[in-house]
Amino acid sequence: MPSSIANRTAGIRHVFLRDMVLPASIGVYAHEHKAMQRVRINVDLGVEDTQEAIGRDELPRVVDYEKIANAVRAIIASGHVRLAETLAERIAEACLSDKRVRLARIRVEKLDIFADAASAGVEIERHQRNLSTS
Repeated sequence: MPSSIANRTAGIRHVFLRDMVLPASIGVYAHEHKAMQRVRINVDLGVEDTQEAIGRDELPRVVDYEKIANAVRAIIASGHVRLAETLAERIAEACLSDKRVRLARIRVEKLDIFADAASAGVEIERHQRNLSTS
């Protein structure tokens, strides 16, 4: 996923999670309800780079990618989802619950869906709704 919005002047940094592969219960067809499928998840977050976040070498000042990974795992473990789009939306919502996250770009890929394709899936981009316009 391209990281085109990282910009010190605009006060944006990226926090990302690349190529996380997990077994998931996903799909609309009956056979997809019976067996887990491998999905690859990519998360790219545009995070507000506030003055409080600059300089201190302390975890609470930043968006913790371990928390993001754990949230993805929990969402996938919560039960069957029919659509990759729904899974992507749930992950984006979890990421945007941290108000420092201004943008969440989420890609969900089903890896074993077609013999002649590496993957099939969806990528979404969602923005924080409560951003001030200055």
